[in-house]
Amino acid sequence: MMTRKTRRQVTAPVSAATVVKASEAASPGAQASQKHRTLLAVGSLLLLALVIGSVLYSMRGRFADSPADTTAMGIPEEGRQSSYVGAAVCRTCHEAEYRAWSGSNHDRAMQATSPDTVLGDFADARFRQHGVESRFYRRGDRFFVRTDGPDGKLADYEISYTFGVYPLQQYLIAFPGGRYQALSIAWDSRPKAQGGQRWFHLQPDRRVDHKDPLHWSGNYQNWALQCAECHSTGLRKGYDKTSNTYHTTYSEISVACEACHGQGSRHVEWANRVRPPYPAQGDIGLSRLGSNWNEAWKFPADGARVAMRGNPADPAGMNVCAPCHARRSTLSEERKPGAVLEDSHRLAMLTAPNYHADGQQREEVYVWASFLQSKMWQSGVTCMDCHDPHSLQTRAAGNALCNRCHNDTVYDVPGHHRHLSGSKGAQCINCHMPTQNYMVIHARQDHSLRVPRPDLSLSLETPNACNQCHRDRKPEWAASAMDRWYGTSWRDRSSYGPTLHAGATRGVLALPDLLDLARNTVAPGIIRATAATLAQSHATPATLQTARQLLTDPDPLVRIAALGLLAPAPPQIRIQTAAPLLSDPLRGVRIEAARILADIPADRLGAERQAAQAAAMQEYQVALDLEADWPSGRLNLGILRLRQGRSDEAVAAFEQAIVLDPLFGPAYVNLADALRQLGRDAEGEGVLRRGLAHMPRNADLHHALGLMFVRQGDQRAALRELSEAARLAPDNPRFLYVEAIALHSAGRRGEALALLHRANQRHPGNIEILAALTALQ
Repeated sequence: MMTRKTRRQVTAPVSAATVVKASEAASPGAQASQKHRTLLAVGSLLLLALVIGSVLYSMRGRFADSPADTTAMGIPEEGRQSSYVGAAVCRTCHEAEYRAWSGSNHDRAMQATSPDTVLGDFADARFRQHGVESRFYRRGDRFFVRTDGPDGKLADYEISYTFGVYPLQQYLIAFPGGRYQALSIAWDSRPKAQGGQRWFHLQPDRRVDHKDPLHWSGNYQNWALQCAECHSTGLRKGYDKTSNTYHTTYSEISVACEACHGQGSRHVEWANRVRPPYPAQGDIGLSRLGSNWNEAWKFPADGARVAMRGNPADPAGMNVCAPCHARRSTLSEERKPGAVLEDSHRLAMLTAPNYHADGQQREEVYVWASFLQSKMWQSGVTCMDCHDPHSLQTRAAGNALCNRCHNDTVYDVPGHHRHLSGSKGAQCINCHMPTQNYMVIHARQDHSLRVPRPDLSLSLETPNACNQCHRDRKPEWAASAMDRWYGTSWRDRSSYGPTLHAGATRGVLALPDLLDLARNTVAPGIIRATAATLAQSHATPATLQTARQLLTDPDPLVRIAALGLLAPAPPQIRIQTAAPLLSDPLRGVRIEAARILADIPADRLGAERQAAQAAAMQEYQVALDLEADWPSGRLNLGILRLRQGRSDEAVAAFEQAIVLDPLFGPAYVNLADALRQLGRDAEGEGVLRRGLAHMPRNADLHHALGLMFVRQGDQRAALRELSEAARLAPDNPRFLYVEAIALHSAGRRGEALALLHRANQRHPGNIEILAALTALQ
């Protein structure tokens, strides 16, 4: 399923903090190879990315007790002109496409349990992990597991659904409140010769007991929370935040025809009226999603190195793939097939810990943001140029796929790849799309299609394909080999990695280069938006001109990041610059504008902007409601309410986040800060101590408690807590800076200077550390 992480460095005051929800797919519960939460300082709700749809045939239904009612799911009036008909109806005219889809990962990723769908060994098989022995067995055609439940005791659970088919299969178990939990023990469905045909745990190196938020029975392994949106057709999460229950509905259990093409009833009506030859243009009651892949790419002349696209693809065909093949948060369930991603979702930027400094995949980010970086994307290549959208297979096998557009006499020869023909090193994808394993055994390729840069591995500490294969060698060896093969000019190829790396490591010193990159219209939009995002923490009045320029950029990712640059600006400047984007054509931009202006009274906007602000704020509220089952969603709601002056509601939202996850540190910190703003610091201390009782090594909580002691005048207690925070989180420059100031206040100037010097070496360009050094010296 996915890995839920939260690791955000919270500064004081914390009320401007925001959360990033990270979610991916492949099955509801698993995939927790890291810490279970990830808070990033990205200016607005950036919560979750699920991934890849894969599911079953036309099996209408839902996970509640009554049939799905797709006409009562809040679909706008225009959407009700069409309704879902099911894949079986599509088959009557599209038999070839239906056959290609049948048996695909989309068709089979979620299925009701039966002897035909369950791949795992349920013949009284045993699996032992960290002292817990789980037993898998059958009763006729029903499948069960005996394992540790939410109370830590062994109990018997019936498997309700399978999730996924290859290279692994997970299993969903029904729980009260409309929940379906994904078991963290999965079946390795690969052949035995490849290490498969075994049970394995998705967190093999970590003990996950019933108290751990990543336990299979916990909130983060909930199908509706994590995976449902991309594993069914016409899904509505149906979360009720008052009762903390789900009434999830879908039109089909699988990722079927209408998941990509949209509701089909109007198309069926059209098909019943018309006769061949069918028109190539006009309204057919459905989105046209063709890519013209077979006719589009032609070599312009004999011997040409690469093919050119003469027949541009409809971007709608690409956009259909994006929502489920990206790390992103959901803004709205009302998505039109083929619409731009930013109208319904918010894409995660190329920042740590999700990505390496040069944009290579690190955590499970899926492929969309990687592909947006690539020269393939910039040249007009689409998903369907390489992948059949129904069978999901590649258009050709091995290098033959690449040779369709890259002259094999130039590229598929030892003179180019420098390996023996037919060897592993001679395969295009091994050099240009290296893999990384997720969910323990699932190797996924990096779709940024980059040229290996072992020289940058030395300076940026990033991976490169050469050393990912030759693991016994150093990057210097790989770089020297490339020098011998190609000369040294390859080292001069432009790369965005150094600028993005500086943005993450050199503080304000990187700001000029970040702004230059953000303004560089030749660079991919995702790169430019990431540069602007990294610049947000250093925004000053001097960055205003760049922000204004980027607000009119045609790429919505850039406009969203530019709005984030305005966050620290005075109200009147934000009104002048951000208010026009309350009426942006795309929902994601409007929501970010609403967030930036959340503290501005409507009467300050002028009559012409008030209605736009109200509408955009309502869209923001809908997005927050969609994420209300996430602790981070409740946190973001609390932050919004604080900015709106609705303090009691903010306090309630933070408390609700803690109820959803008692180990969600940012909720305690923000709650304590909200109480401080209300003059209830004593209650805030109790909140922080409550959090530390659960998480005694949480640096953010120690830091917040230290600041509280500063306000109370207890210098000794303050220094103790601030020093502990800096010790637990040495990579947080803010904690080091505050500890140094506390040391100086305690009369320990020498120790403060020494700490600041060490901090400056570790975090060059941090404006607070530099200012403190200047002042103390």
